[in-house]
Amino acid sequence: MMTSAARRARPESLPRASDRGTCGDVLQHAFSADTLRDRVAIVTGASQGIGRAIALELAKVGADVVACSRRQSGVDAVAGEVRALGRCALGVACDVGDAAQVDEVVARTHAEFGRIDLLVNNAGYRIRARLEDLPRDEWDAMLRTNLTGVFLFSQAVGRVNVTSVAGRSGSRDMAAYAAAKAGVTALTQSLGAEWAKYGITVNAVAPGPTETEGVLEVWKTPAMIAQASREVPLQRLARPEEIAWAVIFVASDAADFMTGETLYVSGGPRVANRED
Repeated sequence: MMTSAARRARPESLPRASDRGTCGDVLQHAFSADTLRDRVAIVTGASQGIGRAIALELAKVGADVVACSRRQSGVDAVAGEVRALGRCALGVACDVGDAAQVDEVVARTHAEFGRIDLLVNNAGYRIRARLEDLPRDEWDAMLRTNLTGVFLFSQAVGRVNVTSVAGRSGSRDMAAYAAAKAGVTALTQSLGAEWAKYGITVNAVAPGPTETEGVLEVWKTPAMIAQASREVPLQRLARPEEIAWAVIFVASDAADFMTGETLYVSGGPRVANRED
């Protein structure tokens, strides 16, 4: 909700989003080291990009972290970074689409920490291809990682899912990915309703274009990144930490009256950036 002062303010008098401080400044003022103190969080897809940022930012606000990804070396590195921040950590290699491996992660987490307070279903996989050219095994792989993995982990834990703006508006040459993410959004809504009676909240965070290793592999040149940024009303890509802060919010006590919701962190709807 905007304050009356904000509604009256002239646009030129307001600070630009890019001028409002560094990542550390925002974290210091928005959250404290006790925001998620001693809570135990599983983060999937944690070896790089948004998942790594989520794991580290959760640690900064007091959480202990179980980092999951396909590569043991990747999650071991992130677990080491979490420990360097003063929190406990465990790195577990896991294919989120494999029920036995998901069960192993849950069992090891209970053995190490005694409980699970928070799950961040962040693992994702995508390729760009027109639907008519998409091999069936790639369709299956995207559904397995982006949707079935969320289902399997949610059966065990629940709470925060990472979807995508593509799940709301679709995405050219990524129909399978968009369909899977739309499924995550619908699953979030359904579980929010089903599990409310148990006091379990389930919400999703939907990032827009974000500066991750995967995105920068697609947009390989400064010109391509600049073009992608121009399509965002705030005129830049998100930083992974900014997605992590949204996750912290929906995982915190401040969001106790939110469930089944999707929080879009996209720099503004793209349609709003069209010039008349």
